[in-house]
Amino acid sequence: MYWRMAQAFPIAGSVYSYAQRGLSPHVGFMAGWAILVDYIPVPALVYLVAGLWLAAEIPTIPVWGWILMFLVLNSVLNLLGIDVMARSMWVMLGIELLAFFAFVVAAIIYVAKGGGVGAFSLAPFFDPEKFNWQFVLTATSVSVLSYLGFDAISTLAEETRNPRVMIGRSMIVALAMLAFFFMTQTWLAALVWPDYTTFPNTDVAFFYIAQEAGGTVVRLLALIGTVLAWGIGDGIAAQAAVSRVLYGMARDEQLPKALAWVHPKYKTPWIAIFLVALITLPIATLLDLEVLSSLVNFGALTAFMVLHITVIGYYFFQKKERSPQGILNYLILPLIGLLIIGFVWANLNVHAKTLGFIWLGIGFVLLLIVSRGFRKVPPALQV
Repeated sequence: MYWRMAQAFPIAGSVYSYAQRGLSPHVGFMAGWAILVDYIPVPALVYLVAGLWLAAEIPTIPVWGWILMFLVLNSVLNLLGIDVMARSMWVMLGIELLAFFAFVVAAIIYVAKGGGVGAFSLAPFFDPEKFNWQFVLTATSVSVLSYLGFDAISTLAEETRNPRVMIGRSMIVALAMLAFFFMTQTWLAALVWPDYTTFPNTDVAFFYIAQEAGGTVVRLLALIGTVLAWGIGDGIAAQAAVSRVLYGMARDEQLPKALAWVHPKYKTPWIAIFLVALITLPIATLLDLEVLSSLVNFGALTAFMVLHITVIGYYFFQKKERSPQGILNYLILPLIGLLIIGFVWANLNVHAKTLGFIWLGIGFVLLLIVSRGFRKVPPALQV
């Protein structure tokens, strides 16, 4: 669905811009406000996770110290622009792939020699004796959090060459790669350490698995790879995404205009970038992982539902794409996606939905103010 809307509106703002132009300016504002409750806590979440891992390994530096280091580094990289971010991402990807393949080789050798479950099996994918739908729903909410981030690509549309093609293509490639890496790693981890109830500390469970499979070298490689992925790679992307959404909303006079200021040299929304940094530090140090995860899931799933509705509203109703292919692409498939996402959303925990609806309520009040009771629309949409 992102691909469809990026083809129609290759601009910064992601779901905010798509719903604003595909449905209505006011729905767009609420969609942008919803995605902010996904994007704003994400930098804090990834920094907190990486900080917990590093503090467990190097306790002389507190968690907040690691968070601050990640925050400063990623803010600077974001300020310097998309080209610098892209180059740094390639370096980190190389290190992460090295860690991934080191674990894969070590785990295969370990299981082949009789370790863990003692033999290769597909039981981690499906075990009829333990299968139940409640467990699937719980796991799905975890999976949502694991795969989030691909949508951040859409926020960089105005800094991408040929965005109508590259935005959608990049998302598909990213999701396919994520699925391969996650499934392979999780499957082998389950074979190496089949009883998940026996971890001394579940917050760093994978490092126990890496230690068991390949010793200290593989464990340290896994630590370096995951810290780089979460603390720097994911952190850069998350800060870039939320700053671009803030930029898009500010440019449309939905938020303070200063958030749309672009640095004259680096061509990046520098005020928005540093505001995100200022917000992230207290969120990461004051909230726990459960609260952050709940907020992220609520915001992402709410925005995804709006995105599917936007595809239907824009293409099927406004553009009247009603050929057999159009009905499939712009009505049936979005409806299927909407039902699946809605089902997962309905089964989020009560805490997540309570916090989420409070956030949406604040956004609705703000919308009434900036739109002067729904009478004002952004300048870009005035006719």
